[in-house]
Amino acid sequence: MEVFTLLVILLSIVTLLYVSVFTVAQQSCAIIERFGKFCRIAKPGLNIMIPFIDQIRTRLSLKICQLDVKVETKTQDNVFIDLMISVQHRILPANIYEAYYMLQNPTMQIEAFVFDVIRAQVPKILLDNVFEKKDDIANAVKLELSDVMAEFGYEIVKALVTDISPALNVKAAMNEINASQRVRVAAMEKGEAEKILKVKQAEAEAEASVLHGKGLAGQRHAIVTGLKDSVDEFVRQVPELSQKDVMEMVLLIQYIDTLKEIAGSSKSNVIFVPHSPGNVSDLATQIRESIIIGQQMNKMK
Repeated sequence: MEVFTLLVILLSIVTLLYVSVFTVAQQSCAIIERFGKFCRIAKPGLNIMIPFIDQIRTRLSLKICQLDVKVETKTQDNVFIDLMISVQHRILPANIYEAYYMLQNPTMQIEAFVFDVIRAQVPKILLDNVFEKKDDIANAVKLELSDVMAEFGYEIVKALVTDISPALNVKAAMNEINASQRVRVAAMEKGEAEKILKVKQAEAEAEASVLHGKGLAGQRHAIVTGLKDSVDEFVRQVPELSQKDVMEMVLLIQYIDTLKEIAGSSKSNVIFVPHSPGNVSDLATQIRESIIIGQQMNKMK
């Protein structure tokens, strides 16, 4: 009988210890209530409570949690898009009471504020600018939530815009516009390159023409100088002839040499010579008249 009593007492002590001693994990806490009223907050480690009087109401994690909220809204140019907003938050250790007792559903509360901020900010922005201003949108969400949720014991660590998804037809149109812009830029660059090549080619042709003209002028100058020296030398050696007679004879010799060269060429055909074979003495006169007539015709043009 005494042994049985001892076993009952020992079992009772073990039961009391079991229901009165509990542990709390690191980075978490437990809310203890006494007869339904808040009593205290149990910290990480070994804790004791009064059996059948105190009870663990709930356990809360103090780690950073992430809430993903998908929001459908429209832009300033009336394009509907889906935004994925990731809100990283945690319960402040000093405000555990407010975090548990002041909000019925913290997740729904955060989602409501995210919807409110996104649908107030994005309709002011064009679709093309939404992608560029996603950091501004995220900062607006964080600022709004931080001011409100701090009263309820929550810290908003970070707000991120993790995805922006327009409709499929809008994506296709944006890709087509981008491709068209790239084709237009490529065409402009190609046209500019062709323009540069043509300009450089024209400049080269102009410089070549100038050099060719200078060469012809130099050649003609050399010919004239040579003829002058030859005529002067001929007159000095043969005083009976005048410079005019010598020039006529030089022209006649050049004319005959030209006919010989043409006749000796394998590609020559029929040549019409504008003079009478029986009147060779008038050949120089005919050449001078032809030159004068040609000059007058050029002036008339």
